[in-house]
Order: sequence, then structure tokens, then C-alpha cells
Amino acid sequence: MTQTVLSLSNVTKRFGGLIAVNAMDFDVAEHEVLGLLGPNGSGKSTTLNLISGALPLSGGHVSLWGNRISGLPAQTITRKGVSRTFQLVRLLPSMNVRDNVVAGAVFGHRRRWGREAIDHADMLLEKVGLGGKGDMPIGQLTYIDTKRVELARTLASDPKVLLLDEWLAGLNPTELQIGISLIRSLRDEGRTVILVEHVMDAIRSLCDRCVVMAAGAKIAQGTPTEVLSDREVIRAYLGDDDA
Repeated sequence: MTQTVLSLSNVTKRFGGLIAVNAMDFDVAEHEVLGLLGPNGSGKSTTLNLISGALPLSGGHVSLWGNRISGLPAQTITRKGVSRTFQLVRLLPSMNVRDNVVAGAVFGHRRRWGREAIDHADMLLEKVGLGGKGDMPIGQLTYIDTKRVELARTLASDPKVLLLDEWLAGLNPTELQIGISLIRSLRDEGRTVILVEHVMDAIRSLCDRCVVMAAGAKIAQGTPTEVLSDREVIRAYLGDDDA
């Protein structure tokens, strides 16, 4: 029987009178790739922020391997094995590429120091397609390469649960196939992945299951084929005239 790694129960987030996430419930199994889908403004990134501790919950709770993590500081949740990328890439511009990745190793779930951290960073840069670029300043990187650095830094903490917030957005078709293969390899390594994504090719080829949000609430869940043919999902994305 597959073990549940992450569980959201009645998770709610209010900003004043606005309910951004409304009583969300879903479980994520070990080694699963779960797609978190929905139109812009549906609450997907806010849900990742609630899981990772970047935002406090207004109600409900999040559990990791059966232990509640909601209410813990973000850095504590990271050290328990949950790491994430951001929709807008956040790197440390005063550091070179390698040092950005080393920072993830020093402060993460499995901490590495000194030569071990440097060697680990170089291995991860090779993995994400940036081998030999460790000494480059962040300011000289292309957009796709900044995303690769952020992913390498996230992986440097050796996360068991990886939250990817539109990591594939803005990639050209060749880069997209490389990115899909890279995410698939992370699952093959034994990681659990939650993927916020709009790229349907990636959703179909990567996701075991999908949860679809609209206006902060869950409107569907199931396999990619099931949810992408669901009338409520089509209505949320395209409007009533197309549903």
C-alpha cells in the first residue's frame, strides 16, 4: 500500500474578506506527481505558500507523514523535507551560480558544509544542465538558466516533497522536453512532486493525478484525462459558452 506523504485537511486562507483558498482537502502519495491546476487567480500558488509555510493558515491543517506542519516556520518545514520553487525566480544576485546552490545545501533538510556542499552543488548543476557554469554571476544568466539554478538550489536541500510553481512556464519546446525529463527523473529518485502548471503537455506526461481549483475551491480531482474532460473544469478554464 502506498503511503500518504502530504495531507491537506480543510485548508483555508483569508485575506480580509477574500477567501483565497476555501476548505482544500487532498492527499499526496509517496513518489506521486500531483498536478495542481486551475485558471489564474484560482489559489494554486497560495496553496503552495500554505504548504511551505510562506503564509499562515486561516483554518485547517497540513500534515507531513501524519505529523502536523502547519503553523511551523518556513525554514523548519524546509528542514523536515519540503522545498519549493517560486513563480518569480528568487536568487541571491550577490553570489555566483555555485554559491546560490550551496546556500540550499547549508540550510536545507540534509545539511552539507564545506567541500561536501560545493561538490554536491556542482553535481546538481550538472544534473540541471548547468555543468561548468558554477562561477558565473547570476546577472549573466538567461531566463531558463535562472530557473535551473533555482531548481538546483531547491534540490540541494535533498527534499522529499518538491513544490514546483510553474517551473516549466516560458520554456521553448526543446527546453520544455528537457524540463519534463528532469522532473520525471526527480520522481524516479524517490521524490514526491506537487506541480502547479498550465502546460498541458507536461500535465499529461508527468502527473499521476490532478487537483483542479477555481475561485479558491477544489472543483475536480482524478487522472489528467479525467479532469481535463470534466465539464466543470472546462467551464472554469473556458467559460460557460465552451463547456
